[in-house]
Amino acid sequence: MEMGVVFDIKRFAVHDGPGIRTTVFMKGCTLSCWWCHNPESWSLNPLCVSKNVKLDAHTFVENEIVGKETHIEEIIFQLKKEQIIMEESGGGVTFSGGEPLMQPLFLKELLEASKKEGFHTAVDTSGFGRQDDFKDILPFTDLFLFDLKLMDDQLHQKYTGVSNKLILENLKFLSEKGKKIRIRIPVINGINDSKENLKNSIKLLKNLNQIEQVDLLPYHHIGKSKYERFGMKYRMPNQKEIEKNGNGNHKKPCLRNEGFKVKIGG
Repeated sequence: MEMGVVFDIKRFAVHDGPGIRTTVFMKGCTLSCWWCHNPESWSLNPLCVSKNVKLDAHTFVENEIVGKETHIEEIIFQLKKEQIIMEESGGGVTFSGGEPLMQPLFLKELLEASKKEGFHTAVDTSGFGRQDDFKDILPFTDLFLFDLKLMDDQLHQKYTGVSNKLILENLKFLSEKGKKIRIRIPVINGINDSKENLKNSIKLLKNLNQIEQVDLLPYHHIGKSKYERFGMKYRMPNQKEIEKNGNGNHKKPCLRNEGFKVKIGG
């Protein structure tokens, strides 16, 4: 069986798909979104960082390894601990990241093993991946949580580091294949909250099938301290103003009027 690199397993997750879920965070991502709250996920390899630990009046420097190479059997063992809770709540397992399709073989085998154990499966994806890799996981994925960040390609490249062309192609592909999709839109004031971006997003979504829900994800600053710890540049401006105004409430009625089920948060 394939081995892969995971940097966290979150139990009792309620924002990563229906019901109570366990979310497996896999390392590796081609995007570098300005607002990303998991910058430790960008590198595919485990990351060693130093942190200061205070004990009484003394301060010590301690190394922390972010990410661990692990076997599929170990992850399934962890998932089965919460299986009753997940099943009774209509939940399951969600594979997130980073971008889980950065480890396509590992992801496929994880999904296949999860289905064999009877778990509802979801993949939280940026959509930036090979279409063949999406094809490989279709039989084992019940739900796609698909990010839709910016419709304008130049702005998408500026704020995420990649073009959105492949992303939009993969979204249309999943729709044509009849897969259930939840669209996730991060609401970033001053970046993707324009009327034009909303109008173009609605235009795209109205031409797709199987869009179960649109989640509007408010911006938060939780990841800022991570950038400081990992020695990475934090690029988000006017943080407090963004949090105050970028909650997505103004978008909700527009999307509902077009017939979409809408939720603030995941």
